Amino acid sequence: MPLSRIVRAWFLGALCLVTIAGVTADAAGTVSGLTMRASGRHRPIVIRHIREGSASSYNWSGYAVTGANGSVGEVTGSWIVPSVTCASGTEYSSFWVGIDGFNSNTVEQIGTDSDCHSGSPAYYAWFEFYPHPMFTINTVSVNPGDVISADVKYSQRQFTATITNVTTGQSFNTSTRVNSAQRSSAEWVAEAPSSAGGILPLANFATVNFGASAQPQPPSDTATVGTAVNAPIGSFTTSVYEITMVDSSGKTKAMPSMLGSDNSSFSVEWVSAGP
Repeated sequence: MPLSRIVRAWFLGALCLVTIAGVTADAAGTVSGLTMRASGRHRPIVIRHIREGSASSYNWSGYAVTGANGSVGEVTGSWIVPSVTCASGTEYSSFWVGIDGFNSNTVEQIGTDSDCHSGSPAYYAWFEFYPHPMFTINTVSVNPGDVISADVKYSQRQFTATITNVTTGQSFNTSTRVNSAQRSSAEWVAEAPSSAGGILPLANFATVNFGASAQPQPPSDTATVGTAVNAPIGSFTTSVYEITMVDSSGKTKAMPSMLGSDNSSFSVEWVSAGP
């Protein structure tokens, strides 16, 4: 079997969870290998329309699972870094997993970008505990075709975000407290990031392939204590939302596929940059 098929078979069939020593996000500005960025922020979903099982959004495309406040303890996912096609402008596309943001005002997230900066492709890893600043992770290289594994977990009153470039073996994690976090949703998203002026143009990433699962914590009113259940997206049935990204006139910018037979993997297809 060709190497590309071996990698793809692993990607669609498994998730890689890696834990290494991290740094505190509050001190990230003084830690070598991180750069704070003012542009291209990753914000909560901006919903245009929502109904049972689906939503249209101005900045997100992918899947979200919702639950009661305090119910989401961990989200894991993996994706293949897509290559962007650039013209002469500056456009952005972000791919991440996270907790919160679908029905709350914070997002605890980690991911990669495939951007066009003045017509030239740019690829990098980042994390953001929105509304706190976004940081790029300079110690994890990112290139088209790389397999990325990511995880955001809540434990002992703090969030830990981990990202691993499975192709290169490079990994990073960081932890912090987010006192206002509701822990009421988990997401696997392709995003058009935002600036102070609004949502930025979506870079042409063609297609990105995701694999994912979620790990909710039992509600406090159950008799199950200390039990963690790894469950794929589709197993959450009525609390799953398929999200399509649209522009201001409602035309599609990015569209997710149906979930695969594993109830976990899916793809997001770029359609347009949007206004």
